[in-house]
Amino acid sequence: MSSRRRHVEPVAANGQPPPLTSSMPSSSIRSLSNTRSPFLPTRLEAQLIAIYPFTLLLGSIFSTLSPASRSAPYSATSQSHPTEFAPSYFAQKKNVFNVYFVKVGWFWTTLAFAVFLVFNPGFGAGVTPKRVRAALRYGVATLWWMLVTQWCFGPPLVDRGFRFTGGQCELLRDPVARQDMSDTREYFTAAACRHSGGVWKGGHDISGHVFLLILGSSLLWFEFLPALTRAEGLRDGRRIILEDGKVASVAVEKEPVVETEEPTTQGVRLALGVAALMWWMLLMTAAYFHTWFEKFTGLLVAFSVLWLIYFLPRGAPALRVVLGMPGV
Repeated sequence: MSSRRRHVEPVAANGQPPPLTSSMPSSSIRSLSNTRSPFLPTRLEAQLIAIYPFTLLLGSIFSTLSPASRSAPYSATSQSHPTEFAPSYFAQKKNVFNVYFVKVGWFWTTLAFAVFLVFNPGFGAGVTPKRVRAALRYGVATLWWMLVTQWCFGPPLVDRGFRFTGGQCELLRDPVARQDMSDTREYFTAAACRHSGGVWKGGHDISGHVFLLILGSSLLWFEFLPALTRAEGLRDGRRIILEDGKVASVAVEKEPVVETEEPTTQGVRLALGVAALMWWMLLMTAAYFHTWFEKFTGLLVAFSVLWLIYFLPRGAPALRVVLGMPGV
């Protein structure tokens, strides 16, 4: 087994090495001046991020121009075309990809991330700081997914937002149904409303599918992108703020290479497949479900936590010590 490493010595204006954070290896940092903000993505990251609004726009344009979509009635209450009028198999809520992939999307995200975390040698052997920090980044994303879609000290944020914008369960307008309700019954959530035979309507419904698909696929992309960067020889120009306030460039270190395969690609294939299928289902969601504004707010909610996990630590050394950075 041979070993190759790209070694970049840190250089400061006075010729002395700049102070490093405890989470950054000295061989991966060099100081810079007159450079872009660490809070902004690299060119490669910007191209990756731009895929998501472009996909939503492409799907919306398709639904507008497609004769089948234009002629099919659309239900604002269910945020979809009625099954009997669905213009495509993917426009049906019960299509196999929606039922067994999107609706349990965080399971697939977790599985793909776990395989990458365990088998990719870029994290080192055993329980290493890099592996622990990657698990923490996943934990923050999972917590945000749970708060937005599952539970937030009661109803999730999606349902709280729906109620805040004037929505409610249609059963609440029925005096007879109201008398049958128990004070402890949770009619404050969309799931409870539908389970009781009601209709969740009247407010702004952030697209949970868009949120999940963008958050899950972006998490995987940001984690395994440094491995692909090494494998393909792409340039990585992330910037960070050091503890002394100076801006530095972080390079992805080369990992040991075996003759049969680049080890950095191990564990990536499943994550890449899950991310690709999530992109396809995002396109289908954009084409057949929800209004443009509902999809746009789903994107914003997903991007907010991605910025917290992957961009804020670059400019906050204390947070970077905890969450680290992928590939470093």
